[in-house]
Order: sequence, then C-alpha cells, then structure tokens
Amino acid sequence: MLLDCGSTVLSSLKSRRISIAAADLVFISHLHGDHFGGLPFLFLHYLYIEPRVRPLVIAGSPGTESRARAMFELTYADTAAEPLPFDLKFIDALPGKAIEFKDFRIVPFPVPHQMEPLSLGCEIFAGDRKIVYSGDSGWTEDLPIHTQDADLFLCECMFFDSRNASHLDYRRIRENLHRFGAKRIVLTHLGQEMLEHEQEVELEMAEDGMILEF
Repeated sequence: MLLDCGSTVLSSLKSRRISIAAADLVFISHLHGDHFGGLPFLFLHYLYIEPRVRPLVIAGSPGTESRARAMFELTYADTAAEPLPFDLKFIDALPGKAIEFKDFRIVPFPVPHQMEPLSLGCEIFAGDRKIVYSGDSGWTEDLPIHTQDADLFLCECMFFDSRNASHLDYRRIRENLHRFGAKRIVLTHLGQEMLEHEQEVELEMAEDGMILEF
C-alpha cells in the first residue's frame, strides 16, 4: 500500500533501490500535485521498468479518477491513449465508508485542507495494528478521536508555531499530545519553518528513506 504518490516518490525509491512492484493499492489523500502528481510516472514505471500484470487499485475522493487520467493524457498523450497491460481500478473513498482490500481495512475521514475535491485522512487496520494518516490537514477536534489506540500516527506538521487553517503546526500538536492516544507519532510534510526549528522538536520527524518497525 502506498500512501499518496507525489512526483518525487519514484526517484526517492529508486535512489534507495526499493522496489514498488509489491504495491497493489494507492491511497490518494487529496488532489494537490505533491500528493498525486506522481501517478503518470507510476504508470510508466509499471509499463517499462517493473512490468505489471496484476491489477492496481487507486482509492481517493470522488474526482480522483478523472483528474488522474487527465494528467496522464496531458503528460504522456500517446501512452495514455493505449490500453494498459494491467487493470487500473479507481475506488471513491468516502468518509466513514470502510475500504476492504486484501489484509487492509481503510476508513477515510474528512480533514480541513482542500475542500473541493474533499481532502481525507485515514485509519488503516492490518491485523491487530492500526495506523492513522492525517494527510494534509489543519487542526480539527475530530483528529484525536481517530488517533485513539493507534500504533502509529503519521501526522503532518507544516509549521512550527505559525497558525494556518489548512496545515498543522508543532505547537498545536504539542498542546494536544495528551489527547491523541497514539503509541507513536511521526511528523511528516515538514515545511521550512519546521526544519529551521528542528533542534526544538521533541517528537520524531520523518526523513527520506526512514523505515519504521512496530
């Protein structure tokens, strides 16, 4: 399972010699380029680098399929006009409606970021483990509800102390740390302000190539 597919995902994986052949599901949290702009390159990768025959499922808010196909056609018109050698299936991810996929159960929830199309976070259940992914999100009182008993909370943190309705900041996360109920929190989507205050941050900060075991 791949959480979002920005334009740098493939180059990052390739630089670390990590194969993406095993991914069968891509969850797109919202339709900003840094979260879904890598899909055309993913399709090309499965055509020419690691040829794929298994189906690929992409789950995202309604409108994801039309935007993804339009972007593929815009970037590689000739290739997009030909049928792919694998089945490409899109699923509308709707708040509160569980997506059952192989060993995963994904429950999307709305977050305050891009309102149209909808932005989503998700709870992911695999066996007895629970992962919560905030996607890009401003503060919402619903967030601590979703993170209860999570083994891992992947939490966006764009800013250090600047308040923004569409993104979280470290001060706000610290203020509500006792409410999340998550066993482990890793901060992602780190903006320049966060990086400038790195020495003041006590929580784990994600970095390229990071491997989390739990």
